[in-house]
Amino acid sequence: MTPNSSTAHPVNPGPSRRTFLGSTAVAAVAVAGGVPLLSACGGGSESKDREGTTSEKGAAKLLPTYIASTFARPDISSKNGSAAGYTAKVDLSALSTSVKSKLGTGAPLKVMSPLWGTAPKADCAYYTQLDKAAGTKITWQNQDGNTYGEKLGAVLASSSIPDMVVVPNWELVGKISNAVTAKFMDLGPYLAGDKVKKYPNLAAIPSDSWRMGIFGGALRGIPMPSAAATFNPAYYRKDIFDKKGYDVPKSAAEFLSWAKEATSAKAKVYACGDMSWTGFNIYGVRPSGTLGWHIEGNGKLTYRVEQPEYLEALEWTRKLFDAGVVHPDDKARSGDAGQRFTAGQILMYNNDMSHWYLKTAEQAKSNPDFEIAAMDLFGPDGGDPTLWASQPATIWSLIRKGASKETVENALAAANFAAAPYGTKEFMLVNYGVEGTHYAVKDGTPVKNDQGNQEVINAWLMLSAPAPYFAHPDYPDIARKQVEWEQRQGSFMKNTSTYGMNIVEPTRYANLSSQFEQLEIDYVRGNKKLSDVQQAISTWKSSGGDKLRDWYKKLIDKNGSGN
Repeated sequence: MTPNSSTAHPVNPGPSRRTFLGSTAVAAVAVAGGVPLLSACGGGSESKDREGTTSEKGAAKLLPTYIASTFARPDISSKNGSAAGYTAKVDLSALSTSVKSKLGTGAPLKVMSPLWGTAPKADCAYYTQLDKAAGTKITWQNQDGNTYGEKLGAVLASSSIPDMVVVPNWELVGKISNAVTAKFMDLGPYLAGDKVKKYPNLAAIPSDSWRMGIFGGALRGIPMPSAAATFNPAYYRKDIFDKKGYDVPKSAAEFLSWAKEATSAKAKVYACGDMSWTGFNIYGVRPSGTLGWHIEGNGKLTYRVEQPEYLEALEWTRKLFDAGVVHPDDKARSGDAGQRFTAGQILMYNNDMSHWYLKTAEQAKSNPDFEIAAMDLFGPDGGDPTLWASQPATIWSLIRKGASKETVENALAAANFAAAPYGTKEFMLVNYGVEGTHYAVKDGTPVKNDQGNQEVINAWLMLSAPAPYFAHPDYPDIARKQVEWEQRQGSFMKNTSTYGMNIVEPTRYANLSSQFEQLEIDYVRGNKKLSDVQQAISTWKSSGGDKLRDWYKKLIDKNGSGN
């Protein structure tokens, strides 16, 4: 959680976490010797016969009943796949209570989660007060988020697994996918249908997000919901654009023309950082991983690297590097592009939605003229863009098989508390801690102190979350701009044929696409030739891509398309 902020994207893994923002890591692999598992579209039990998995009708039997929250109606409703937005001040003296009674029994519960930053002390006031309020007694086994996959793999391969484990989709590679199905329990007996009513905040999580928690034909993952219209914006320095009289680019050619005008190597000012993600959005390239598969208008199923637009996007980004408009440190992949942006060394960069608030709050005192905005996306020729929906959940908390009923209920109590909606007492405690200890109220707005910034970070937030939202009590206008930007981009959004499907690919295809991320990095920087990329695509097809296509085609034919 960022200081003094509540947001639809509370996790900020940092610039080294490229996989969190748009990785080519395939969120799949390895289950039951390669037997197809389309968990998002199906039900069924943990039987040996999982082939083809389940139907949409079967999924309905597994999902919790959806019951919308009645607390703190958003000021801006979700539209076109966007998050909702809260822009009015909340009366902190009249907060609602979403957890009417303690659901936890106080039994010990061990939770392993990624954490970006320095982990608080085990007996810190934040953890102590949350346990007291939720009726839990959690021992946190926080692990460095940047190397979480290594630790996660080792723990899941051992015989000692914590009671509850957080698993992000970018870590679902190698044997970890297999372990999710093999080592975590079916939560259906506790949450399916009306059983979820015991946990009203979990019941308020959208059904699409819950579908993403179905692994191996069973509901195993408690989701952290995300908005479908989640894209990595191209942020620009609006204050400098206004001062210089720059027009915000509205086509691929205009972007290059502006970039050349804005760059002055002598003054050490460059137009931008690495704009690869923006290039993929401009040219309509599908996301990486399982979302990259889509049935084209001609009826052919293709992967993202087979799109003609894939090469076009890479060529456009390379033109920026070749023109010398990308900062040398971005070319060398050193340092922090966000810091170069705030220093005025670059005027545009890509990052996730959280940076809109982060940079605004960071620069408020030291640079009051600073203003950040996000460029609306466009097609190559300046027409409407083709954008692709993100999955409605990409992080889950799971409970180990063999856990006692009391352990399961305490884990669900913690998740239910963490999923408290904006405008509730539970939300304030999870996101801000204790008034007077972790934050003070200034002009009706909660502002964290040093202890709050040290202790109230993203451990509890990883257990679950309410439906996607943006809310920044100290900068409500940023929340409005974030929602409106998503709504505008979302109007051009489409679903790929695998949208909403938590797909686990056969083991033999585990690393098939892993080469492309580094190849993209090298090509746009001029270290590889176009023929190298073309050869990699050809090799991908012959070494398993065509067979994987057949596998996906059978899967979609039997279970239906996501679009």
